[in-house]
Amino acid sequence: MIKKQLESRVLVLNHFAAPRGQAGGTRHVELFARLEGWQHLIIVADKNHLTGDVVAVEPGVLPVSTVSYTSNGVRRMLNWASYAWNALREGLRQKRVDVVYASSPHLLAGLAGLVLAKWRRIPFVLEIRDLWPHILVHMGQMSDSSPVYRALTVLEELLYAQADRIVVMAPGVEAELISRGIPREKIVYVPNGADPDDFKPSAPREVLRDRYGFTRLTAVYAGAHGPANGLDLVLDAAEQVADLPVDVVLVGNGVAKADLQDTASRRGLHNVRFMNPVPKTEIGDVLAAADLGLHVLADVELFRTAVSPNKLFDYMAAGKPVLTNSPGLVGDWVERSGCGWAVEPGDLALGLRSFAQADRAHLDAIGHSGLAWLQVHQSRSAMAKRLADMLAEVACA
Repeated sequence: MIKKQLESRVLVLNHFAAPRGQAGGTRHVELFARLEGWQHLIIVADKNHLTGDVVAVEPGVLPVSTVSYTSNGVRRMLNWASYAWNALREGLRQKRVDVVYASSPHLLAGLAGLVLAKWRRIPFVLEIRDLWPHILVHMGQMSDSSPVYRALTVLEELLYAQADRIVVMAPGVEAELISRGIPREKIVYVPNGADPDDFKPSAPREVLRDRYGFTRLTAVYAGAHGPANGLDLVLDAAEQVADLPVDVVLVGNGVAKADLQDTASRRGLHNVRFMNPVPKTEIGDVLAAADLGLHVLADVELFRTAVSPNKLFDYMAAGKPVLTNSPGLVGDWVERSGCGWAVEPGDLALGLRSFAQADRAHLDAIGHSGLAWLQVHQSRSAMAKRLADMLAEVACA
């Protein structure tokens, strides 16, 4: 009891965080659970954004009510606004908080975090997962001359200026912030990562292959199905390798999934399967049954320097070879670790053909290489230590 009274307490605002028992991003659940000397409470949306499942209250996780939505549009904006408002209300109800930590996207979560920190007169830490709103312009979803873009940019700059620390997940984001005049000492690099212990399969590989129906060389993509993920490029590649004994399995959900399924059906892509999202606790089984992990992004210049994809490190933690179509930072990680191959955005078929020609021993060796690199350079535990050091520093400032 005395130890708990002495521990500092951090309040985390992450609209899209998921407990390990559900599908979705578990970065904060895994990181903050590993912090020494800190209690944490993560305020999340009450509905999982991938599955629509209800998120239950559990130790360290507090869901708040949000407006439901099924596609991009007004209701999605209301979903963001309802999260920010209700997260703010719950944050104000907490009896003791030493640091507020808010994660984007979206920026309204950051705004709620800033208001909470100012009200309580405690430090505010902002985590930048994507460079909003600039990524929307790069993807052609918004004009940089629109009033909405200008308003979001004003909010973005306000959050940067007011944050006591800014956590970034990719070197390209750090470089962009410094170019805008943000002091380097204010920025902390805490990229994504994974721990192999979280991906131990529950059964032998052949048993799992039977369970999931994997009978040929199987490439698994496990993640969101949205415009940024570029999964149309996967369908193109699948069509180009239809002559090979290769299957592609897309695990997850998102606003683009229905269109992707329609496209695959219309084009007769029998080597493409879609699976519903699975909880993080089951991903280890899916990956153990697979032969390689697919990391895919749309062909956007910003993605070459300003992303830290969690799925990449999940694949490595599971000991799977990786094929990525994202040159730049991600490609460098893949090649430096020796865990697979990086190709140009439209060359996934070339990569799949190369993997199809490799024997099992070679695939296993590649996977083990990535696993060894991850344990040294990018484990969740190492990243949690870096995060804990930053929190202790900002809390004592």
